[in-house]
Amino acid sequence: MPSAETTRASVHEPDLVRPTKEDPVAATGSELFGGPLGRRALLGTSWWTPVRVIALVAIGMFALGMVQKLPCYDGAWFFGASSQYTHACYSDIPHLYQGRGFADGLVPYFDKLEGDMEYLEYPVLTGVFMEVASWLTPGSGSIQDQEQVYWMVNAGMLMACTAVIAVCVTRTHRRRPWDGLLVALAPAFALTATINWDLLAVALTAAAMLMWARSRPLAFGVLLGLATAAKLYPALLLGPLLVLCWRAGRWREFGTALLGAAGSWLVVNLPVMLLAPEGWAKFYTFSQERGVDFGSFWLILSQRMETPLDTDTVNTFATVLMLISCVGVAALALTAPRRPRFAQLAFLIVAAFILTNKVYSPQYVLWLVPLAVLARPKWRDFLIWQTCEVAYFLGIWMYLAYTTSGDAHKGLPQEGYQLAIAVHLLGTLYLCAVIVRDIFMPERDVVRRSGDDDPSGGVLDGAQDVFVLGAAAHPPRHAAHFDGPYVEWGADDEPAKRRSP
Repeated sequence: MPSAETTRASVHEPDLVRPTKEDPVAATGSELFGGPLGRRALLGTSWWTPVRVIALVAIGMFALGMVQKLPCYDGAWFFGASSQYTHACYSDIPHLYQGRGFADGLVPYFDKLEGDMEYLEYPVLTGVFMEVASWLTPGSGSIQDQEQVYWMVNAGMLMACTAVIAVCVTRTHRRRPWDGLLVALAPAFALTATINWDLLAVALTAAAMLMWARSRPLAFGVLLGLATAAKLYPALLLGPLLVLCWRAGRWREFGTALLGAAGSWLVVNLPVMLLAPEGWAKFYTFSQERGVDFGSFWLILSQRMETPLDTDTVNTFATVLMLISCVGVAALALTAPRRPRFAQLAFLIVAAFILTNKVYSPQYVLWLVPLAVLARPKWRDFLIWQTCEVAYFLGIWMYLAYTTSGDAHKGLPQEGYQLAIAVHLLGTLYLCAVIVRDIFMPERDVVRRSGDDDPSGGVLDGAQDVFVLGAAAHPPRHAAHFDGPYVEWGADDEPAKRRSP
């Protein structure tokens, strides 16, 4: 099978898409740096390529996020229950250094912990990440000094993950590298990057998406399996990929990806599963037994009901809602007038999991940021969603400040926090809605408006349909008012091509 590189070389390669030319918000924002590029600008002649610029911007924003944690680093993590919340700089990392036995040299999953949590409640690859950081943390000095160093070591490792994410997203859509600036400049990304260890899974997922875009299903599967060994959510991407490959008849590629994912996940998990089964299972049992928690609409219901639902009932309802969402995404993939792009469905399925889950930690927004950029690289919509997420980020810490400040009640009361949850939910639903609209009206999709079919789709890019339902059985029709380039797709083994209507 030809590689993505040789395939693209066989057709006319259009110019790079510049957001400052097609996106009014990006054009306005560029005035801070001299305005959009002019027609006489010399492109490709400088060391400052899009990938390098975006990676450096992402690292710079990550560093600003670290500065935002400075009040906690200097003492709020260690003195006073509410000061880390009033400064909105909380992080799990320093607290779990001692709380999960790393300060005492305990081995995750094998050694029991004191207190309510008997074993580390994170997936195996994340546990390895945490353990490696503890090896790099000197055991001398006070426990406060050690926790500070442990956070700094983890921050350095997570900064590397941030660079990987920025580079992978920038390179996934070949003609749209500057969309990666959305990841680099995302305020919610910078604010939540060092709350927990989610960036490891996000980086592996972004690398997997890049490999699929390059028509390397085995590498995609291996990386996605590793991502799932760090966090559970990346496994959800296999669902949309299944229905897209079903529609395009690409069963061999999907089977390769599935085997690669299962194999790499087993390589990481099987040793711990066999040698420390109780510790290995803690992540899964904890997720099942955990009650309704922060950030979910279940918490709003629980706080407003006289008799809140028990955990088993919430688990059942949440599972049913997620299954309904999966069926809806599958129906969308098989009935849309044009086969949806992989990134669009990937965002929708992860967003559905977040919306229906019984807990939403503020760092979960990191799961969606790269997928949102690939699915809907429109600055206005992205910034609307990010504004909602920043509002929630501030809301949860102000609510915790209110509940931990005693009679002083410094912060946000329960009703205010419920409003912050609603803002987060509505912001995510808004982005889902515009993506669904793009799927039903491909001429509104900014990626396809510039002449591409599915640049993150790899073998799906420009492929024929072999199984469709409903309206998808008829040729796609474009809106009469649309005057930009659109894509001829489904030609025998030819990549998507640009053509004017």
